[in-house]
Amino acid sequence: MLNIAVVGCGYWGPNLIRNFMSSSNTNLTWACDLDSARLGNVLRPYPGVKLTTEFTDIINDASVDAVAIATPVASHFPLAKACLENGKHVLVEKPLAAKVSQGEELVKLAEKNKLVLMCDHTFCYTGAVRKIKEVIDSGALGKILYYDSVRINLGLFQHDVNVIWDLAVHDLAIVDFLLDRQPVQVSAHGISHAGNKENIAYVTLTYQNSFIAHFHVNWLSPVKIRKTIIGGSEKMLEWNDLVPGEKIKIYDSGISINDQDQEKKSNLLVSYRSGDIYSPRIDNTEALSLMIKEFIDSIVEKRNPLTDGHAALRVLKILEAAQRSIKADGANVRIE
Repeated sequence: MLNIAVVGCGYWGPNLIRNFMSSSNTNLTWACDLDSARLGNVLRPYPGVKLTTEFTDIINDASVDAVAIATPVASHFPLAKACLENGKHVLVEKPLAAKVSQGEELVKLAEKNKLVLMCDHTFCYTGAVRKIKEVIDSGALGKILYYDSVRINLGLFQHDVNVIWDLAVHDLAIVDFLLDRQPVQVSAHGISHAGNKENIAYVTLTYQNSFIAHFHVNWLSPVKIRKTIIGGSEKMLEWNDLVPGEKIKIYDSGISINDQDQEKKSNLLVSYRSGDIYSPRIDNTEALSLMIKEFIDSIVEKRNPLTDGHAALRVLKILEAAQRSIKADGANVRIE
């Protein structure tokens, strides 16, 4: 049984609290938030949990094994660093930190102290994304050619990060999880209509081997859309996360190219294939419960979790490069 503390009881913290309380392998001992009234309201159903507005109370409690951090992005690094320095495993809400240099320091510190550092990339634990990975790994789609995503809605406008760090981070984590390849450069365009944080953005990742990924994210849309198309050389996949059933559809569609004479473009013959549509069954287990189980199991088994610090750092590097690209009017920025 692991003793857990949750720091931050705003939007995401209550979900973490609920799942830690329902887990048979964790004992939620502490909850922390700067707002004492909100802290009391969220924890009212759980009278056995100790409440505090002082983060140091958790750090100084040697019985706490792990800490889940669900606070604004700017605070991720100092809070996670303090936990790792005091021998506590850490689960951090996405993104891992506000800067690549901070993320690198956290990863090194976790490895030095032999502690688990995990990022809450919850979408990687959804039944839909796990099924998509299963389909890709089976080779059913053939060679993966592109990933095209639309993730738009009206709000919520964030004060500390822009729409890329808030919404595109999900797709960056998903692509990193699905495919064993890393982008070589990113180009991003964004604009702000309120404050100084971009609320609409278009992000394009370029990879080697003729693969490209594109993300459209928007806080200023009258409709909510969560749709992704993954194109393969053999079949194509559509994922609509907002429909109650048949979230994933696999299309036996594609093209065949007869390129007998590359010197003469007129001889380039493209034929189209449109076959059956198949919708696989998806596991409906709550993703957050699976993510928390993975966090606990990785601690007990002394191994890296699925969305570990290294995976989170890869995403963070793309986010930082995309931000530089926006400032450079969409210029291609190399990703180290």
